[in-house]
Order: sequence, then C-alpha cells, then structure tokens
Amino acid sequence: MPFRFRLYQRFPEPFLKLPPVYFLSFASLITLLLLSNGLTYAEWVVTVQNDQTGVTIYVDSDTIRCKGNLVNVWELINYKAIQTMAGTSYLSARVQREYDCAGDLQRTLALTKLSGNMGTGKVMFTNSDQHKWEPVDPGSICKRLWKVACNKQ
Repeated sequence: MPFRFRLYQRFPEPFLKLPPVYFLSFASLITLLLLSNGLTYAEWVVTVQNDQTGVTIYVDSDTIRCKGNLVNVWELINYKAIQTMAGTSYLSARVQREYDCAGDLQRTLALTKLSGNMGTGKVMFTNSDQHKWEPVDPGSICKRLWKVACNKQ
C-alpha cells in the first residue's frame, strides 16, 4: 500500500455553510480563555516593618472581610533571619486573623510556617485551631494591624 501526502484537503461542505457569526463567536471564546488564564497573586501591602528585629508584616488587602464588628484578614510575616521554634525552622508565616473592631480583641484562626521568604517554600508547620480572643495591647504591633483591619488609621 503506497503512502501519499495530501497537500490540500478541503473542509467538509456543512462546515463551510455555517454563518460567519459562528466563526467570530468561536474566535472570541478562544481569545477570552487565553486572556483570562493568568495567575492571581495576593496583593501584600507592607503594614509593619522593623529593621532591628528583621521582621516585616504584610496584609493582603484583597482578603479583608467584614461581618458586623468582626474583620477577617490574612497576614504574612516575613523574617530576614531563620526562626526556630520547637525544632522547626522557617523564614515566613501566613496567619489568618480575626479582629473584633468594637472590643479591641484579636484571635488567630490559622497559621502556616514556611521554609522560604514571602510565603514560599515547604510547609514546616500548620495549625488551624481557633484560638481564644485576646486583647489588643495599645502601642503594640498587633494594635497597628488591628487599625489596618478595622480601617481606623
């Protein structure tokens, strides 16, 4: 059986009889899918920076959610030097916190410690236990974060 190349093959007749609107719709759909396939990154905003301790705390402004007096927010704690606690070394931590804007209270909802800076690397520790409410001390770093979350700058 001989092998042949077909340099030109016509489309089937029904395909050519479709109105041009179908081709335009298909092209628009493909373009939309290609353009909307981008990655989404958190918009980390520097909230607290302490050069003496080498700690920078960021807040993801896109994750601030309000429900009455309660505000839920994700924070990123970035360290310049390796931190070690209970045999676990890490360079950054992602924290989900809840603030009570009416009562000057805060609690941690979730905590993940990571081996790399800026929330990258291997997960070294994770805890999703809801902590008890704790008061926000005046003049503390937590008070600055509370002000950002509660929009009381």
